[in-house]
Amino acid sequence: MTDPKLIEAIVQEVLRRLPSSAGASTCGDCTSCGHCAVKKPEMIKSLVDQGACRIGCCPGVGSGMPPTLACLIDHTLLKPDAPRSDVEKLCTEALEYNFASVCINPSWVSLCRDKLRGSEVKVCTVIGFPLGANTTQTKAFETRRAILDGATEVDMVINVGRLKSGDNDYVEKDIREVVEQARPNVLTKVILETALLSKEEIVRASLLARSAGANFVKTSTGFASGGATAEDVRLMRQAVGDRMGVKASGGIRDRKVAEEMVEAGATRIGASASVKIVTEAAAAAGAPKAVTESAASAKSQY
Repeated sequence: MTDPKLIEAIVQEVLRRLPSSAGASTCGDCTSCGHCAVKKPEMIKSLVDQGACRIGCCPGVGSGMPPTLACLIDHTLLKPDAPRSDVEKLCTEALEYNFASVCINPSWVSLCRDKLRGSEVKVCTVIGFPLGANTTQTKAFETRRAILDGATEVDMVINVGRLKSGDNDYVEKDIREVVEQARPNVLTKVILETALLSKEEIVRASLLARSAGANFVKTSTGFASGGATAEDVRLMRQAVGDRMGVKASGGIRDRKVAEEMVEAGATRIGASASVKIVTEAAAAAGAPKAVTESAASAKSQY
């Protein structure tokens, strides 16, 4: 466990710096990597030429680069009443638009594995969803079962009540157990449920996820009182630095909002309005529309 005094010191330092950076423009002021996808497109080409199959970018993604925006999206369907036909459609759309993954409830993992076999689209599922109040042992079992069924990414929900109680040890161990079950081949994202947290709690939860070895921190389940905000994404990015991913999810229903999240520091977007988002991105870039009217008008839940 990370020293509690160290965590508190980092929390306070992040919060101290927040006012000066919260309004900063990410294009021109960003110094996180120096490889801007807009200003240095040759760097992106070089990475692809060297074998990269996915690029995580912050500033500029979506500004004339709709395919890259699509590759940042977890195409999501977590409605409890979603039938098999909707899950199959989700997979078909993910293949058509080259989304990063499909994100579905655990019972659909094996179906999505079969539908996406041989493609680069990942199968993502949720753990301890949507409340995060399951025991650590239950989350560990869910993770093992999901991986056996074919999941290649898992999004786990933290125990929000434990975090609010100041039980940092419990929260970190809860995350770490899922991370350990997922290693070395399955990517882990930690859902903080930011709408329920103060700024201090968002930073503390982000640091605990980083300490536990997770790959991403994620804003929301989409089932709480609110979803992703650019302010929360920016705060999470500031807390974890540039060595972890940040996933914005909850209420992202159009290109404008998706790009705002990317500009704030998100390297993955969770959305069910994914087709609408990339269609708008393609139109903004002057590319031909690639979807039918029925797909473009799909309603968003996430």
